[in-house]
Amino acid sequence: MAMTMTSPASPLLRRVAETTRQAVPFVLDGQPASALEGDTVLTAILTLQARLRHNEFSHEPRAGFCMMGACQDCWVQTEGGERLRACATFIQPGMALRTQEGAA
Repeated sequence: MAMTMTSPASPLLRRVAETTRQAVPFVLDGQPASALEGDTVLTAILTLQARLRHNEFSHEPRAGFCMMGACQDCWVQTEGGERLRACATFIQPGMALRTQEGAA
């Protein structure tokens, strides 16, 4: 079976259901973005791009691993520097998120 790769600009996840929930505006790496009410931060980010963040050691793209808050592979930061587990945190209106330390 052939494996298809996503480009960095194409979303990793595609929404196929529950598309009528209320939009939630937020900021991702300094750019305006939108998710749907009830989305986790992980879902919000991966419906917009192909990776959640880059690993701080190998610099390889990461998209979460366990999806239940145990592995700590999905950390992102708020603009204020607070670390959040993307798979276990629900998106909130006005959140300003960074996918890499030091990102503007």
